[in-house]
Amino acid sequence: MSEENNNPKPGIKSTEFWLCSLCGVFSILWGSGVIDLGADASGTVNKAAALIAGALAAMGYGVSRGLAKIKK
Repeated sequence: MSEENNNPKPGIKSTEFWLCSLCGVFSILWGSGVIDLGADASGTVNKAAALIAGALAAMGYGVSRGLAKIKK
C-alpha cells in the first residue's frame, strides 16, 4: 500500500495559484483600461467590476490556501 501524502503543495506549485494570478493580472489590466473589450465595455461600472473580480479571486485563493494548510 502506498502512503498518502497529507502535506499541501507549496502555493507557487499549485494550479489555483496560477489561475488566480492570471485572473488578477487580467482584472487589473481590464480595470485600468489597458485591455479594451469593445465600445460597450468602457464604462466605469465594468472597470469597477473587473477590479472587484480580481480582489475576490485573490481573497478566494487566500482562503483556500489557509483551509488547505489547516486540514489534516
